[in-house]
Amino acid sequence: MKSKNIPADIKSKSIKEAKNEINDILEKFEQSNVNLEESTSEYKRLILLNKHIETLFKYKSNEISKITKKNKKRNAKKIKI
Repeated sequence: MKSKNIPADIKSKSIKEAKNEINDILEKFEQSNVNLEESTSEYKRLILLNKHIETLFKYKSNEISKITKKNKKRNAKKIKI
């Protein structure tokens, strides 16, 4: 499932907001307060929220890698001087 398939209301969530919604859904499942039809849609939403968090983590990880590489290059230049 690609991130373009994730609905806008999920894409706009921060990691913390998505995690909170996942916890709410899991709590509903644990309390058995959902019928089969609702649980299916909740499960699908859970998967989308998880994918969104994964995408955000990958993006942040790439940003950190880029910054780290720039800093290494900068430090290497300082050492040569």
